[in-house]
Amino acid sequence: MISVKNLCKSFGSFSAVNDISFDIRPGEVVGFLGPNGAGKSTTMKMLTGFLTPSGGNISVDDLSIGQDSLKIKQKIGYLPEGAPAYDDMTPYQFLLFVAKIRGLKGKYRIARVNDVVEQVELHEVLNKPIDNLSKGFKRRVGLAQAIIHDPQILILDEPTDGLDPNQKHQVRKLIQNLSKDKIVIISTHILEEVTAVCNRVMIISKGKLLFDGTPNALNQKSKYYGAVTLQFSYPADASELAELEGVASMEEDLANRRVTVFPLPGAEILHSVTEHAKHCRLPVDSLFVEQGRLDQVFRDITQEVSV
Repeated sequence: MISVKNLCKSFGSFSAVNDISFDIRPGEVVGFLGPNGAGKSTTMKMLTGFLTPSGGNISVDDLSIGQDSLKIKQKIGYLPEGAPAYDDMTPYQFLLFVAKIRGLKGKYRIARVNDVVEQVELHEVLNKPIDNLSKGFKRRVGLAQAIIHDPQILILDEPTDGLDPNQKHQVRKLIQNLSKDKIVIISTHILEEVTAVCNRVMIISKGKLLFDGTPNALNQKSKYYGAVTLQFSYPADASELAELEGVASMEEDLANRRVTVFPLPGAEILHSVTEHAKHCRLPVDSLFVEQGRLDQVFRDITQEVSV
């Protein structure tokens, strides 16, 4: 387990991380969200022992980051922002090098490198200089070195940065498989990453932890959660929807021929909205219940602390 208590980090008069506390247990895939400059990467670097906290405590399996830094680092696989590597090495040479540093020996070292190459799909660039690789392949080399020693904890800073949609899908699937018996922490500003792989979300802004819960709980904070949206094939008068029982308000997007109907707290309005649309023969192309809009919730939470 990772336990963080009252964690702080200052650079001169600037407070990058301000009194953050949380616990993380095996099996949790934590999405660490926040705008640029929120303190995500700084927190990651303190968790890995790369930066020394200005205040507070970090412990991993009852080991203190201050007293047992090396033992903790042996338990962690870390993909930092930028994924630094030796550009004149090939991915195969680099992974053998990292595996040796991690203490892997003999046939197991070779087998482990081959296994990771298979997992991350590096075959086609295995013997090319890292300097000649695309940003996406460099990112995959960085991910490979992070998992080479089969760590208990994976800390990944923007793991899908620079990847195309197919590569993103593959990396997310890999993370889901790895998370079955590990702690995985993902720092990202990509909201779809949260719904794709995470079972827990933390939002940080201005160095403060503003939300800690499940993706569903975050969705429920959206004003759109439980609302009903109708997409019309051509412009139509839907004003009477606002007068239905249980409806609190209505939002119209005339440019996109879309209407969203908001329920009163605790009200279920799908049936009445559907029946009204049928009765009035509204030109409905699609109708669905909103599950919440993470982009709107994210903006609301992070802008609130800015104000």
